Amino acid sequence: MKLKFTYKWMAVLTTACLTSAQVNAQFTNFVRQVQLPDSGIQRDVTVEPVGQIASPLEINPNGARFELHTVQASPLTSYLLDTRYVGSYVPLGEVAIRTEDTKSAVIRTRADRPFYVDLKITGLRSGADDPEASKSVQFLRHTQSYGTGGTGLNLDTTQATLASKVMVNVNGTQTLTYQLTSIAGADRSKIRGEERFSIFTYADFQAPESQLASKTVQIWPVAYGTISGITNGDTVEFSTPPLTLAINDIYPDARVYAQVYQGEKQDQEVEEAVVIPGSAVAVNESVPQNRLLTIPDWDSVITANGSWTMELLTVTPFGIDRLDWVSFYVDRTITIKGTQSTTSE
Repeated sequence: MKLKFTYKWMAVLTTACLTSAQVNAQFTNFVRQVQLPDSGIQRDVTVEPVGQIASPLEINPNGARFELHTVQASPLTSYLLDTRYVGSYVPLGEVAIRTEDTKSAVIRTRADRPFYVDLKITGLRSGADDPEASKSVQFLRHTQSYGTGGTGLNLDTTQATLASKVMVNVNGTQTLTYQLTSIAGADRSKIRGEERFSIFTYADFQAPESQLASKTVQIWPVAYGTISGITNGDTVEFSTPPLTLAINDIYPDARVYAQVYQGEKQDQEVEEAVVIPGSAVAVNESVPQNRLLTIPDWDSVITANGSWTMELLTVTPFGIDRLDWVSFYVDRTITIKGTQSTTSE
């Protein structure tokens, strides 16, 4: 028989997100059907970005693997976007990953934040005469570090570490909660890498082990930053000193800025705080960034004598984080010293 299937898949490729349906004229999309066991019989069919087609070949008793590819014309690059395995008694598996970063097409989170994996299995059998491969599937978790400063570009995923492998033998949906990533690294706040969650069939006499579903989540480090040019306890008497703001590992699509307000440091939002001109930066990138900002003049935001606080902040999908702060005192009182004398005739 032939199979009629709908395609509209997405894939995360290192630092960019390619929709499975590339609408740009630079891309050509096709579905490849590979007959199993791998006998060299396969068929490619060009497809539109979104749609429904019948399988190019009949599905034989051993099943078939369907691959969705897109090819970029210049530079000539081919991407495998997704795969599906179909057979006469193969169960169905779905994996979804949820994080607090809900606005990104790329599934990603920060090294200090939790994430959730939804696992859905249907079609498992339990009869005494059913093939063993139809009664259970494998759920695999792989971790892979990008290394110091890495972005995942040209990553060899075959080098990923198998963190866990369990058998699932019941149909249904379950949610797994991971409070923190398991990617290796001494400083847990500086982790860069990815975790991949996959569902595989078990091999049997008809077909080899095959992937049913897979999803990947990128893990990015926690940002850190410093304020230089003024230190805690300083007194500003005349003009404000030049500032240097150093921010590292800014989370993708995040914002950073410095603000000042009167009084000592507060642990809640201060409505009267004023953003220092020239300190606000929006990072519209898909990987963490570093920025070094020089603020030569911020005198306009200092409006009175007394105690002041400056904070360096970042805004991410996880909230507002203080990267650095300093409290200082402003005293611009002008004192005139002189002497008075009188003369008599």
